Amino acid sequence: MPASRVRNAIRFVLNGEDVVLSDVAPGETLLDYLRLARSLRGTKEGCAEGDCGACTVLVGKLVDGGLAYESVNACIRFTGSLDGCHVVTIEGLGGAGGRLHPVQQAMVDFHGSQCGFCTPGFVMALYALWMRSPEPDDAEIEKALQGNLCRCTGYEAIVRAAKAISSYGKASADPLATERLQIMDRLAALRDGARVEIGEGRSRLVIPADVDDLAELYDAEPGATLVAGSTDVGLWVTKQMRDISPVLLIGNLAGLRTIVDENGAITIGAGVTYSEAFEMLSRRIPAFGPLFDRIGGDQVRNMGTIGGNIANGSPIGDTPPPLIALGATLTLRKGGERRTLALEDYFLAYGKQDRKPGEFVESVQVPVPTDTAHFAIHKVTKRRDEDITAVLGAFHLELAGDGVVSAIRIAYGGMAATPKRAKTVESALVGRPWSEATIEAAVSAYASDYTPLTDMRASAEYRALAASNLLWRFFVETTGTRAPVQVSRYAAA
Repeated sequence: MPASRVRNAIRFVLNGEDVVLSDVAPGETLLDYLRLARSLRGTKEGCAEGDCGACTVLVGKLVDGGLAYESVNACIRFTGSLDGCHVVTIEGLGGAGGRLHPVQQAMVDFHGSQCGFCTPGFVMALYALWMRSPEPDDAEIEKALQGNLCRCTGYEAIVRAAKAISSYGKASADPLATERLQIMDRLAALRDGARVEIGEGRSRLVIPADVDDLAELYDAEPGATLVAGSTDVGLWVTKQMRDISPVLLIGNLAGLRTIVDENGAITIGAGVTYSEAFEMLSRRIPAFGPLFDRIGGDQVRNMGTIGGNIANGSPIGDTPPPLIALGATLTLRKGGERRTLALEDYFLAYGKQDRKPGEFVESVQVPVPTDTAHFAIHKVTKRRDEDITAVLGAFHLELAGDGVVSAIRIAYGGMAATPKRAKTVESALVGRPWSEATIEAAVSAYASDYTPLTDMRASAEYRALAASNLLWRFFVETTGTRAPVQVSRYAAA
């Protein structure tokens, strides 16, 4: 790449200030930059793992000709990933005439703050919600606050404050709305199509110019750490104190952030976040909607990517089991070469995937179930929202006209060293009537497919029982012989 196409600094807007940084460590978090380098201490560290929301800030980025603001966890967001973005912290809020911002005033008047430690994070999460939905309902508010924990309790007061924000001002009159075109122009001016390189030797931070540049860089240095959303790698730094240098930051690459629906399949770029994929997947394959709503909080869903969830090979990743059940395939790229393989074949053993040095996940192709198919995803956790999976089962069933199972794919996470199909159970079901007797006979085959482990999330015995019970649940849902197995509290009310 010509030297003129290489830049040695990241550039972004912080509140209203243009920032240029030429000295950024690969593992430096946005939280540390804000608190230590800028003395912006309203952004707090509570958990350092993207779980509590005390560090919530907004990050605005140019998307499809517009400007989108999202809440993110500053504790696991790397500073280097902010190139070309607008960062808004609690200090950047302000009301007309020096008064409190409408979100802040609502929190004061409705007693939404107790000890106050978590309050800035709640304010920023509600700010993001208010900008996209000025009159939110209870479900929208609770979803927006999934990633924010109040140690004193007091959520009802915060919910009441969220409902009242628009009585203190109009979202359309907020600076993030009125100054949008100006910020867009400033961010567009920062886009020069250059590769960013900061540091030397192993202590390097590199932002590829595009996907072709990424392929060239990673092929030449396969030991580099690829970082898209950093919801996993961020914890390597904050919890494990790992040196992740050199780093290739790929979250900004437009070529990895595409979603295409054609020929009966959805092709999802590896850099597409859960939030970006939500509309398409929940509309075309509805079972993904409830699943995505339970993956972390808004902050995590705004950062975490589907490609990253696959690439890291975790046995408890939420997306691989349903994608395997649907028969998804991966496109892997190394330099200028690409290859395609079934997603289930990508996972070889614990911590080992079928990925060559210098090869990366470029996209995943997801077949859309037919109108006659039954597809479901069920996730078991200790708490319902924002929790890591103990067991996750995905079921894709095709029935013949006489009610006989013509095809079925069942995949689980949390039951083995990798996401894995229940092939023995499938064999016990295919060609037989979809009936209680068939299910009763098939569940014993789980012992041949899985030997789960005991850990902090569940015992082996619990996992084995839960896995077979999820098949029973799927049977009940597909036969309609009993009452609904899950009712939301809104429907119940």
